[in-house]
Amino acid sequence: MYEARGKIKLISDLQTFNRGFTKREFVITTEDSKYPQDIKFETARDKTALLDNLQVGQEVSVSFDIRGNEYNGKYYVNLNAWKIQAGGQQQQQQQAPANNFGSEPSFVEDNSFGEPSVEDLRGDEPPF
Repeated sequence: MYEARGKIKLISDLQTFNRGFTKREFVITTEDSKYPQDIKFETARDKTALLDNLQVGQEVSVSFDIRGNEYNGKYYVNLNAWKIQAGGQQQQQQQAPANNFGSEPSFVEDNSFGEPSVEDLRGDEPPF
């Protein structure tokens, strides 16, 4: 599991591929070093809804996995976001019920966003 923090720079429209596979990309600008970095992430299938209530300029913390694949002899790396915290608050879709030990809620992390099948990846457009 990896995590990055920054401000949202771009949120793309939903993309739909063969067999109903969907993804949505977004970019955050990190300020972790002397030189700010623009980092592109993607969400897949049901995780695309994590971006519905976010806006450009908003501070977020993104939990993600690094995925790599080969397509037609080329290799690609994708940063697949599976949890997004906006302004220090967990997106409601991911929030678990509060525990009985104080006011701090517990959160369920779900990194099973679903890998596209080989059939999802075939078609006129590359899957990335």
